[in-house]
Amino acid sequence: MPAPAPIHGTDGIHAETKLRDQQFVMKGHHCHSCYELFYVESGDCRFLIDEQIVDLHAGDFILVPPMALHYTRYVFGPCRRTVILFREEDILHEVRQYMPRGGRFFAATAVFQVPPAARAQVAASLREMAAEDALGDERSALILKMQLQALLLLCSRVCVFLFEPSAALPTADPQILQAARYICQYYAEPLTSADVARAVGFSPNYLSRKFRSAAGIGLHEYIVFVRLQHAAQELVSTPDSITTIALRCGFSDSNYFKDSFKKKYGVTPRDYRKKA
Repeated sequence: MPAPAPIHGTDGIHAETKLRDQQFVMKGHHCHSCYELFYVESGDCRFLIDEQIVDLHAGDFILVPPMALHYTRYVFGPCRRTVILFREEDILHEVRQYMPRGGRFFAATAVFQVPPAARAQVAASLREMAAEDALGDERSALILKMQLQALLLLCSRVCVFLFEPSAALPTADPQILQAARYICQYYAEPLTSADVARAVGFSPNYLSRKFRSAAGIGLHEYIVFVRLQHAAQELVSTPDSITTIALRCGFSDSNYFKDSFKKKYGVTPRDYRKKA
């Protein structure tokens, strides 16, 4: 499994639009300490975030909260997407009140869809943000902050908010989603690839190939992925020892846990806890 990008933050609002095709392959799953707003202007892509595998289509936004592990695959052909990175303090209090669920909107993953009639306006707003970010003069930081407020307010006015991406945007591979949910439910137990395959009615080899094709990650790697995600959360939310957390999250070997954690996050569990 390729090593993911290290955790990183952002020192301001960033926006970029790029056209991706099937030849583009991300280096690996990654997470960051800022929000990510991902928009599909044209085409389709497959998005893995935490335990969810969702297919995004033209007009779809997905909000990625800080520290959520995610990965994008462009398996359907060319896809033009825009990514906006921003911090919690970049969102004005007045804007929060217009979002669904108020300030709680930004607490979890959300999928929202732009109706066809409003897509040209949204695309224009995103192009303006990307152009301002590329300009990067002394006024750009403030202009980007104002543009972000306008974009969020526009979305609150015109978008259809789903909140349940796995249910609202079903993957084309329901057995893979079933396997992912099974792993997320039983990650703390001595779970093997064979256990997961048996639960969904496939042979281990077939499920592993099918899972990698659909999600961009091997079955065993995904089990480790989920365990590490929960361990990372516990490192910053509990005072328990690293060994205790490793065992509680399904790792029987603390050294393997530490090596896997550093490979995925770029730092040791101890350093991760200190930085958090």
